[in-house]
Amino acid sequence: MSAGQPGFDLVVGLGNPGPAYEQTRHNVGFWWLDELAARHRCSFKAESRHGGEVCRIRLGSHEPRLLKPMTFMNRSGQAVQSLAAFFRLPPERILVAHDDLDLPAGSVRLKKGGGHGGHNGLRDIIARLGKEFYRLRIGIGHPGHKDMVTDYVLGRPPAIDREAIERALTEAADAFPAMLEGQLDRAMQRLHTLK
Repeated sequence: MSAGQPGFDLVVGLGNPGPAYEQTRHNVGFWWLDELAARHRCSFKAESRHGGEVCRIRLGSHEPRLLKPMTFMNRSGQAVQSLAAFFRLPPERILVAHDDLDLPAGSVRLKKGGGHGGHNGLRDIIARLGKEFYRLRIGIGHPGHKDMVTDYVLGRPPAIDREAIERALTEAADAFPAMLEGQLDRAMQRLHTLK
């Protein structure tokens, strides 16, 4: 995707449905989509045939759909695959926002392709679509040992981390218009300076 060309038609935020998970680290993908939806006055509606909640925003000439899979994390790919097939979208037209243990809280990275890094939502999407979709990696920090990861991602961040994550999500939302224009280098330059 070269600079100036339209970017994404489907933007996915990963998380788990239900109030028990709303404030957990694993739901930062949902948090980012909520930020985008609020900015563009878009309300999510249940799309049961696709297994998710969807809204469509308008930004200039672009009208991407935002998707929150409601299938729980391990089956996130089901909703993504369903919408991608319905609208005949190749993986390169899809951006997936997700929590990332390998980045400190407050960091964001934009990249194309790669593995799942142990993230079950990404694992399921890769199994269904392949690796060539884009990812918005939202740092949540690491608990220090792999045996602590499950409780960590399903726990709530302390206030200092929550504030850092929210600042990063705001920056990522500010960079979203550039992403939609296909100006990914510009978006990366902005986001990759975040600590």
